[in-house]
Amino acid sequence: MSSSIEIPKTLITEADKTLAADLRVVHPTTAKQSAAQFRQIITVCEVAADLLVIALAIRAGYFIYSAAAVGKHLYFRPSLIWSAGAIFSVVIVLMLDRVGAYRRGNSLLRVRETEQVLRVSAEAIVAVLIVSFFAHILIPRWLLVLCLSLVPLFLFTEKTFLYLVIHALHYRGYGNERVLIYGAGCTGRRVFSVLRASPKLGLVPVAVVDDNSEKAGTTLFEMAYERRGSARVLEGPVKRELLTALGIDLVMIAIPTIGRERFISTVEEALAANARVSFVPNHLLSSDSWLDYRDMDGILLASFGKPTSRFGYQMVKRVFDLFASLLLFIITAPLFLVIGILIKFDSSGPVFFRQERIGKHGQPFLMYKFRSMRVTASPYEYSPLQSSDPRITRLGRFLRRTSLDELPQLLNVLHGNMSLVGPRPEMPFIVSQYEPRHRHRLEVKPGLTGLWQLSGDRAFLIHENIEYDLYYIRHRNFFMDLAILLHTSIFAMRGI
Repeated sequence: MSSSIEIPKTLITEADKTLAADLRVVHPTTAKQSAAQFRQIITVCEVAADLLVIALAIRAGYFIYSAAAVGKHLYFRPSLIWSAGAIFSVVIVLMLDRVGAYRRGNSLLRVRETEQVLRVSAEAIVAVLIVSFFAHILIPRWLLVLCLSLVPLFLFTEKTFLYLVIHALHYRGYGNERVLIYGAGCTGRRVFSVLRASPKLGLVPVAVVDDNSEKAGTTLFEMAYERRGSARVLEGPVKRELLTALGIDLVMIAIPTIGRERFISTVEEALAANARVSFVPNHLLSSDSWLDYRDMDGILLASFGKPTSRFGYQMVKRVFDLFASLLLFIITAPLFLVIGILIKFDSSGPVFFRQERIGKHGQPFLMYKFRSMRVTASPYEYSPLQSSDPRITRLGRFLRRTSLDELPQLLNVLHGNMSLVGPRPEMPFIVSQYEPRHRHRLEVKPGLTGLWQLSGDRAFLIHENIEYDLYYIRHRNFFMDLAILLHTSIFAMRGI
């Protein structure tokens, strides 16, 4: 399952015609008027805010350039700066629209949004350099550097603020669509978590229905360390009377193995209650993680293909890993010393914990961490899922919660057997149990952080929740790496 929610143009009425492992929401045949209008207003506001913020970033860049007096200073009239900012903002907004930044469901833990901002800002600056070169327009390099830094920073800040505003509006009931999830199993729980973690979608799960009478009356919790979101499980099947009573706008069928008759019956009941239908397709192919979907004039086509190795990206990624990890190692050197001393005072044993992990192409290597568990704990067991695990030391609880125990892996990045961003490396005994689809994780170098760490699924075993890793492997690029690192730093600072 991918964390993103894609919206094809047509309603697929037969589940077995769509073979995919990720969650796909079918385009609604009708949309609730108020929710649709709310989304249109939000999109207009977002575009207007982007235009204003980009123009302000250009103006701020010129202000800093003038005040700092760096390089060979050139004076530009304020009207010219504002005009250039307006043109630049329109170009960037058009580029953002081209990559789908204003579409609904452009979430993926907000990493895709940040990636698009970083990539489009860089592309726009390159375009300005090319145009200025051929048009013989003199633009100071320092001014370009400042604008390159401020535009994505301003956009990220603005979109974070807008995200909080939308979240607050949805919390107060504006623009929401009420969702019923059919299926209380693992897939249903993931769907519930995705919706809870993506308030910008405005899809609020209000109830869960399951045909298993034993699950009726139980509570489905959000997949996260802090189980804040929950929904009651009702006994199925889905009936139009129930949907009408709950005011359901969308029914999500989260049972990949649902039979054809039950699927059609559920769709008919939902449509009779004037509700839309979405579904998680069947998991029929072991290699379905590499299926590529394209919409051609309303026809959804699927093609096989594995991600190709890109030498340019790999080279840039390695150079960035070396530079960034070395810089981080120098900056955090005092922290290394402090943590080492605290570990020695807290419990007996070494400061560092070394463990064999499996890297790219199945090659073993020694991974370094600050020791957060007692020396009596077995080094090759499943990692603790709860902070109350008796194997974890008092200081270890803090180190694991803030991810500071992972800092020594900067040495692994410098050595080259890990990267800053990538799937987390696992222990040999877990890799030996891998199924074919799990082994796709070994096609790239493991990382210190990744999409899985930003998700609610991090409360569960990595090899049981590999969809985020598979998505990253297929769609990875330099700007996605930067976006993941940016969100990881915010995630860690929040102490989650």
